[in-house]
Amino acid sequence: MAATLESSAVGPLTAHAARLSGVHKTFGQGDRAVVALGGVDLQVAPGEFVCLLGASGCGKTTLLNLIAGLDRPTAGDVEVNSGRPAVMFQEAALMPWLTAAANIELPLKLGGIGRAERKARTRELLDLVRLGGADKKRPHELSGGMRQRVALARALASALHTSDDSRPSLLLMDEPFSALDAITRDVLQGELIRLWRATGAAVVFVTHDVREAVRLGERVVLLSSRPGRVVQEWRVDGLSGAEESQAVDVINRRLREVISNHAA
Repeated sequence: MAATLESSAVGPLTAHAARLSGVHKTFGQGDRAVVALGGVDLQVAPGEFVCLLGASGCGKTTLLNLIAGLDRPTAGDVEVNSGRPAVMFQEAALMPWLTAAANIELPLKLGGIGRAERKARTRELLDLVRLGGADKKRPHELSGGMRQRVALARALASALHTSDDSRPSLLLMDEPFSALDAITRDVLQGELIRLWRATGAAVVFVTHDVREAVRLGERVVLLSSRPGRVVQEWRVDGLSGAEESQAVDVINRRLREVISNHAA
């Protein structure tokens, strides 16, 4: 177990879905400037599941936005070697006037895919997230967990079906399960692992929950308190139940150290 959690630098990847080199991000200017990220180096391999962990305000969401192309770094390089990255947020953000099927179909339509193919792919995605019987329901008719399943299927539609097939797919997730009750959250975590294995997409998953990060990720990346930078990484794939609990304890201790040092 100690070897599994030993921290070491990640060497250069022969291929990557995303790579950040010396990334800085500052909001505002002068005395009101806020330095959100202070030199982040991070690589994500095709098909890899990486969890970004850190205290609130450490720049996790900012980093995700930079990878998504929703913002630009103040300095450093962000390279995304995939089709258009798909983003899933804490809120499902579904179009309330559209059915579940129509919400999933929307990125396919915007991607220029023909009607017949859109319909077929939407049916496949509904089945993939186990919502085949909810295709005609609108968001207000669905539970919170079901709405997040629709949002996940929509993100998969964007990541898997509107990109260059020769490039790795990339799914970016910003605390998508944090607003759900514990039972629904547990179910959707299991579903996400199943879907990730089925699709082969690379995933960058932002969370502040150490247990969630260890359960889901192959690699857990800890960011410092603001300004955020990578302070430690752990390989956590393939752990047994006891090893997983030990990993949670180890990472929790390190997270508390990072927070305490910042407060001091």
